[in-house]
Amino acid sequence: MKISYKIVIRAVEAVVLPYVLGLLLTSCGEYTKISKSGDSQLKYDKAFEYYDKGDYVKAATLLEATVPSYRGTEKGEKGLYTLAMAHFKNEDYIMAKSYFSTYCKGYPSGQHIEDAKYHIGYCYYLDSPDVKLDQTNTQKAIDELLEFAQLYPNSEKLPRVLDLIKEMREKLAEKDYLNAKLYYDLGDYMGNNYLSAVIAATNALKKYPDTQYREELAFLILKSKYMQAEKSVEHKKEDRYRDTVDEYYNFVRDYPESSHKKEAQKFLERSRNFLNKTTEENNKKL
Repeated sequence: MKISYKIVIRAVEAVVLPYVLGLLLTSCGEYTKISKSGDSQLKYDKAFEYYDKGDYVKAATLLEATVPSYRGTEKGEKGLYTLAMAHFKNEDYIMAKSYFSTYCKGYPSGQHIEDAKYHIGYCYYLDSPDVKLDQTNTQKAIDELLEFAQLYPNSEKLPRVLDLIKEMREKLAEKDYLNAKLYYDLGDYMGNNYLSAVIAATNALKKYPDTQYREELAFLILKSKYMQAEKSVEHKKEDRYRDTVDEYYNFVRDYPESSHKKEAQKFLERSRNFLNKTTEENNKKL
């Protein structure tokens, strides 16, 4: 005898759904009663139960209502740190770093001070946006993590902190590279953007000498100088082509096996052709 699949599903639903709904209603009812209660101790204790069960929203809500009552006490310290962690685990990094900061100010010698300091920087790191967007949080992540490294040089978290700092600095280097490249792409539109590209790329190399974008930045400087010479008014061309030749030798010295070597050689040849032609014309005038 064949039993219909749909009949089995409906039978299971008839048994299981009421049970699940009952649990949910009971849980919601319990939480509602607790949240409306005037018993701070009850809310405080239940907050930790919810936290241990992974219900971080309810835990945070109850702790936000009760932690101020215990300010300056051991319960207050534990509650504030747990409140910050509840927001962190709920991926609300803005609220998390706010409460971690409050913890550090309120309990500078607290049991969780090292971890709280770390999490402030880590929250900024997790809130760091796409490289094309504003990088304020990225810089703040670096600043906070550097402060942590200075305060806790022997921390077991230090290797991770240094890795995060390196990652964030690389992100800022990429941002600067993209900004310099944008100037190059704008060309001579509404001004000498090639000069701006040279300045931006040069500054990036000074700030981030070990970046993985070092070669790309160096090549961007070279081709920006070449294009600046190409687009210059006549009386500035000679000096700018000479500058391009000098930049070419700087580039091939630092990156002799560069994938841009052939293109760089074209810049050199065209610059030399112009300079040789200029020299010949000047000699004829003598």
